[in-house]
Amino acid sequence: MTDRPLIGVSTYLEGAARWGVWELEAALLPAGYPRLVQQAGGLAAMLPPDVPEHAAAAVARLDGLVIAGGPDVEPVRYGAEPHPRTGPPARARDTWELALIEAALAARLPLLGICRGMQLLNVALGGTLVQHLDGHAEVVGVFGGHRVEPVPGTRYAGVVPEATFVPTYHHQAVDRLGTGLMPSAHAADGTVEALELPSADGWVLGVQWHPEMGEDVRVMRALVEAARPEPAAARVSGGRSGPAR
Repeated sequence: MTDRPLIGVSTYLEGAARWGVWELEAALLPAGYPRLVQQAGGLAAMLPPDVPEHAAAAVARLDGLVIAGGPDVEPVRYGAEPHPRTGPPARARDTWELALIEAALAARLPLLGICRGMQLLNVALGGTLVQHLDGHAEVVGVFGGHRVEPVPGTRYAGVVPEATFVPTYHHQAVDRLGTGLMPSAHAADGTVEALELPSADGWVLGVQWHPEMGEDVRVMRALVEAARPEPAAARVSGGRSGPAR
């Protein structure tokens, strides 16, 4: 396969990270993310925090976008006061990733939100979050897992039609759904584990778990396939709507 879509993945921004003899500020990304993009047939590009005015230009150069997992979304973003268990804000990430999501939605760029990325997608569309729940991150710093059940007839169910055991690590979740979003998978306790926009609004999916920590590439492969550049003939005859990239 020579025509690999370029998939941008947002990154952490850490005040100090260590490697070799160095301890420096770093934009970083767990290796599972680019590996999953590569295994699914894409090329991975890291998107460290930048000023929001640059988001549209970044999106214009991509075929698809992944908003990665990470720290809690600052509650002010959805009009709430911080819960005692809510983590410290990551304002540079919140600002940049919200701008990326808005630009991707405007350009109808295929978009996948992972864990924090799904929550931020919900917030971008006017939704709110549960700031703490138990049972989805049982040991600090260790991924757990549980089953998720797809909602029949959704995009997610079309990609993964059966109940699956997924790697998970989160203590926040979707509360009120953002405008236009619909749930497409649930945990046994009713937590929304995947959500999406209807197909008429482009390819937009969020999953609460961490596919980059597992073996199942189907969700990422679906993003890569949606992001695959169309042949010239398809573009001339109609093809995927939205601005040329």
